[in-house]
Amino acid sequence: MAAHRLRQSVGRLFAMGPELGSGRRAFSAFQAFTEVLRLPSKQLTKLVFPLEELHEHFVPGSRPDLHLNIFHPSLEDIARAESFFTASARNRIEYLTSAVRLDHAPDLHRPEVCFIGRSNVGKSSLIKALFSLAPEVEVRVSKKPGHTKKLNFYKVGKYFTLVDMPGYGYRAPEDFVDMVETYLKERKNLMRTFLLVDSVVGIQKADNIAIEMCEEFALPYVMVLTKIDKPSKGHLLKQVLQIQKFVDTKTQGCFPQLFPVRSRTHRVYRHWLRRGQHGQL
Repeated sequence: MAAHRLRQSVGRLFAMGPELGSGRRAFSAFQAFTEVLRLPSKQLTKLVFPLEELHEHFVPGSRPDLHLNIFHPSLEDIARAESFFTASARNRIEYLTSAVRLDHAPDLHRPEVCFIGRSNVGKSSLIKALFSLAPEVEVRVSKKPGHTKKLNFYKVGKYFTLVDMPGYGYRAPEDFVDMVETYLKERKNLMRTFLLVDSVVGIQKADNIAIEMCEEFALPYVMVLTKIDKPSKGHLLKQVLQIQKFVDTKTQGCFPQLFPVRSRTHRVYRHWLRRGQHGQL
């Protein structure tokens, strides 16, 4: 199991400690990560490898045409990624600026990644969770769809810039197409696009338009399935398999593995940490 392999390599993680950052906050993040590794295997798999948990419900050989692409990042990879989002004196994470058009965007030389999806798909909530180790960075989250109206730029240390794009569909900005299409087509330092899809309803018509733009402009992109804690296990498995088949047969530039996230990932994370701290595991 992936959870077992994580624990087997924990010694290498301790050896990496100095490389992963310094300071009280970095050490606190490191402690939190090692606490998660002490979770029971079932909870650890559910939290860190949700696709593998779904895969356990397959009947072997029943549908060879249906499958899930699953890869297991090493413990070092996960810890290093965590260090990117841990704010420190050496690793400044901050909001930079907002823009309504590409020609208003800052002229930056670092690589950029952008997050795009339908209104109310959970985009801002996911970005807020990514910045949970940099609490001074404010990411506004609203229950009302269409809250994000501009391109919002965030500096993630010396590594890259993260761009929060306006949501498409309901209550999208009037100039959404011009704003987003121009950015996707012409932004030279855009390295990866994260396209968020609601796992409850699957790929919608508006999502297909965003996918077509990524394909037309030959952009490398990743499909992120949000709100995987909302539907039943059976409905989620059906949606995941349909979307995986779509990625395998209808796309050229999409990363082959889906990335599932819960609507309350950071709350689940803290819940299990609290249980561990109180000896309830």
